[in-house]
Amino acid sequence: MLGYLYSKISQKRMVISYKWLMDYLPQPLPVAELSQILTSIGLEVEAVESAEAVKGSLAGLVIGEVITCEKHLNADKLKVTTVDLGAGPVQIVCGAPNVAAGQKVVVAPVGATVHPTDGEAFAIKKAKIRGEESNGMICAEDEIGLGKGHDGIMILPAEAVVGTLAKDYFNIPEADYAIHIGLTPNRSDAMSHIGVARDVCAYLTHHKGTKHSVKLPEVSLPAKNSDIDISITIQATEACPRYMGLSLTGIKVDESPEWLKQRLSAIGARSINNVVDITNFVLHEYGQPLHAFDADKIKGNKVVVRFEAEGSTFVTLDEKERKLQGNDLMICNESEGMCIAGVFGGLHSGVSDATTNIFLESAYFDAKHIRRTSMHHGLRTDAATHFEKGVDINNVEPALKRAAALIVELCGGNVASEIIDVYPAALEPVKVEVSYNYINKLAGKAYSTNTVNTILTALGFEIEKSDDALLIVKVPSNKTDVAQPADIVEEILRIDGLDNVEMPGRMNIALTKPMANDRKDRQELAALLTSLGFSEIVTNSIVNSKYYPERTDLVRMLNSLSSELDVMRPSLLESGLEVVQYNCNRKMQDLAIYEFGNTYTQQEAGKYTEEAQLGIWLTGNTKPQQWNVKAAPADMYYLKGIMDSMLQQAGISNTTVQYDAANVSWKWKNKMLAAGMKVPAQKLKDFDIKQDVYYAAINWQVWLQATQAAKVKYTEIPKFPAVQRDLAIVLDKTVSYQQVQDTTAQLKIDALRSFGLFDIFESEKIGADKKSLALSYTFQLNDRTLTDTETDQLMQQLMNAYKTKLQAQIRE
Repeated sequence: MLGYLYSKISQKRMVISYKWLMDYLPQPLPVAELSQILTSIGLEVEAVESAEAVKGSLAGLVIGEVITCEKHLNADKLKVTTVDLGAGPVQIVCGAPNVAAGQKVVVAPVGATVHPTDGEAFAIKKAKIRGEESNGMICAEDEIGLGKGHDGIMILPAEAVVGTLAKDYFNIPEADYAIHIGLTPNRSDAMSHIGVARDVCAYLTHHKGTKHSVKLPEVSLPAKNSDIDISITIQATEACPRYMGLSLTGIKVDESPEWLKQRLSAIGARSINNVVDITNFVLHEYGQPLHAFDADKIKGNKVVVRFEAEGSTFVTLDEKERKLQGNDLMICNESEGMCIAGVFGGLHSGVSDATTNIFLESAYFDAKHIRRTSMHHGLRTDAATHFEKGVDINNVEPALKRAAALIVELCGGNVASEIIDVYPAALEPVKVEVSYNYINKLAGKAYSTNTVNTILTALGFEIEKSDDALLIVKVPSNKTDVAQPADIVEEILRIDGLDNVEMPGRMNIALTKPMANDRKDRQELAALLTSLGFSEIVTNSIVNSKYYPERTDLVRMLNSLSSELDVMRPSLLESGLEVVQYNCNRKMQDLAIYEFGNTYTQQEAGKYTEEAQLGIWLTGNTKPQQWNVKAAPADMYYLKGIMDSMLQQAGISNTTVQYDAANVSWKWKNKMLAAGMKVPAQKLKDFDIKQDVYYAAINWQVWLQATQAAKVKYTEIPKFPAVQRDLAIVLDKTVSYQQVQDTTAQLKIDALRSFGLFDIFESEKIGADKKSLALSYTFQLNDRTLTDTETDQLMQQLMNAYKTKLQAQIRE
């Protein structure tokens, strides 16, 4: 349900003036109905704010005449007056030093509310002041918001008519409404009053059954009667496909008329001077940014649109010197830059109070060039905002003519040149083919051919072909976001209203593409890790380059969001360490987390690699301290155990493992499957982490290859009991446990179901360079119970192999 608020708005939104918008609609609409229509067509009204030229609009105040003025008997600084308000005299106690009989004054009678220039509004009540009755207030200008003067009451000319409403006497316009619209980024066509009016008219045409058209302003441009010969050259046609200009002479830069100030004030724009205000007015009317140059400052009478050399400097209107990139588009004269195209004017070429001749620019600049420049220099201007979202190339000319006509009307002067239009290669309109069947299928509603055609035509689409099989439309140049059939359906749904699509009792959905083939593998691993006490995290793929001071393979952002988010991550490690740091700083020090994510590297210019990985982080205790159990801190072996559980779950076998107290790696068919480590102390220091962290990264593509190659065998649960035996062997310290595993596996003992290490013992009693491994074995057959003799033979086979291949000694 739509709700609109009358309140002050702090966040930046697109603002439309209600009264201004009414200039373009064929019939007036109540503000509440208009708000509902706008929200219905996708221009969500987030608030409606009362916009007044003067706070309170002087409502309830009248012009009066002081008939008598006597000194107050009980107060030296007060006077008792009788004031005629046109309906008989009233007594008012006044403290102003300049009040006198015969004056025409502004009076706030009992019941009126006054709105001071500074401070809160207050209501006028009947009162007794030092024993004398007072029925109103004779006002000073700051007490009613007309200025800051408070030396005394306002004294009006003698011809002021008693009883006249103050708002009529001071010609205060009726209150406007500022309509705040939460505009989505794709709706550049609605970033103006005419653009919004076009959508409203399309809605009315469809829902009212009669054609409603936008009332465009009538523009009459006087004939040229003087000459300024300024040429235009575009050297960067990709960044500037079209540039128009017009010269005017004999203008007077001055204050804007009240109606223009009020239009700009209603949308929160500040009045500067008549020339600048006109360009701002046309920007918010047509959505086309304009720029006015002082024509006398254009050296050589040449305007050149080009890229300046990398490292060149330019002083902008805010008196800051900016170092240019080689791809910053500039408007130049024959020798130097005058303006950063579409973004910000220059200090030495703009209109000043002394300007009498101007060159008026209206152009179409490529969106990505403007956005890159605007973001790089931190210049977020209204013009840049419009250009970077995409303006209408066919609005360039009407906006220029409208501004020129207003300048001649409001600033005086003459048209001094023909309109120069440099448009080397006209942009071809976009065409979209779509079937009516597709429209109805995607929309979920059966639209008639006539309804579809009516809505699209009302929005400015040109229908080139329409039959049962196919609809071909030419997209209007203002619709920069429409390029495919789904966009056409969106336009129809907007104007018809999403609320008008009935929700069916049953919904049938056809997937446009199959689900990712690794989804099942991810879900199984995620479920396993969660069951082991891990939590999944999702972190930003864009990170801080300071984490990788020595890496040369970073993928850097062309338009970084901030100085701290400027590269694509080449590793998951640092993203997880940020999470560890955040939690440790909040006393959450026992962490087990994992993330599926991608990493990015650049081998050479233009050659990038994106790799999917699974990252695992462990820190703190894996088991908490209890009265009967000691805390179990995370270590390399616990990380290895987690990995072994994952391999077993996925059915991956025949892996080669190498590990020590600080590093571990798993290979499958000589491919690096996973690698783990104890995070180096310096890396932890970079993140201000004061406890050990263990990390493993799994190469997801190799993991998928290994799982697909795994052969799962299903066997009957054994009916016969297993037999367990233990064995202790003494080995050189140089012999790894992996060698023991390999030796055991090479025997291929069918009855051996499992074996493992459960103790390591080192002492001078067994030798300084020796270690004792305690091993446990489980034997089992499917068809019968093993005898002691058979089990002894199997153990002897193992002991012989250890003696022969590992030079082991058997401990009795």
